[in-house]
Amino acid sequence: MTPMEVVAACALDAAIGDPRVLPHPVRWMGSFIAYVHGQVRSSRLRPRALRAAGALLALGLPVTAYMFGWASIAAGTAIHDWVGQGIGICLASTTLAWRDLIDHVRAVSAALKAGSLERARQTVGLIVGRDTGHLSEEDVVRAAVETTAESACDGVIAPFLFLVIGGAPLALAYKAVSTLDSMVGHREEEYRDFGWASARLDDLANWIPARLTAWLIAVASGLVFFSAKAMKRSGVILLRDGHKHPSPNSGRPEAAMAGALGVQLGGVNYYGGRRAERPVLGDAEGVLSMRHVDRAASIMTVAYLIAIVGLVRFLWR
Repeated sequence: MTPMEVVAACALDAAIGDPRVLPHPVRWMGSFIAYVHGQVRSSRLRPRALRAAGALLALGLPVTAYMFGWASIAAGTAIHDWVGQGIGICLASTTLAWRDLIDHVRAVSAALKAGSLERARQTVGLIVGRDTGHLSEEDVVRAAVETTAESACDGVIAPFLFLVIGGAPLALAYKAVSTLDSMVGHREEEYRDFGWASARLDDLANWIPARLTAWLIAVASGLVFFSAKAMKRSGVILLRDGHKHPSPNSGRPEAAMAGALGVQLGGVNYYGGRRAERPVLGDAEGVLSMRHVDRAASIMTVAYLIAIVGLVRFLWR
């Protein structure tokens, strides 16, 4: 894609986000993954067969997504170059989730500011996988900040990076990998064999973007707070705690965000009633409060803008 097409895709995402009334490739992917998983579950395959089926899905869906994007743009270009460019921009915008993430995070912040903890639990439950029905206000804030940091990578920076490298088709392929991981790449017994390949492929796809995102968060914190101290603290915590998370990637942006805000993230979560303890990231220089939700969103946004300016400038050169 040209620099102007990349900027147009970012602008389109910022303007309209993810309207539920419009068709969306990622929702199609999710429906297909759910269907295949249901069919495989009902077949009661042995572990080795489950791994084979999962590997086939993990490789087949990204390739299909890539081909869909390429074919759609090629078909449009056959009519007119502008049609192909328009299709490419529209498809590219669906791979970016900045507006959708910001809207959800703002909803959590608004609920907390209104004093409605129950509504805050419900809104944060739309963007996290953990149980939220009994979260305290501090835990709601922690959930929102953690998902903002993690989604800064897999929802914003990573798809943008793949978009710059390979256009809408490659960004769609990345979204297929990310969607597979979010739906079946879990450690629970139900997903362990079937989702193994999806989880490993996602780890590989996000290895560089996660580290890039973490350092962008560190730089962005210095700009948001006009503080070299915040930037240094974010970098120090990233280097000290980023590797502690069970995921080889998720801990990096979360650790950078924890350092940027001067708070502790991680700890105990519940998934389907099951207790899961995550390593603590960062130092508790202050208590988590509703203001940290807005600050995390601001840092994520500035990190995204730095990426846009830097990579688009690189393309232009």
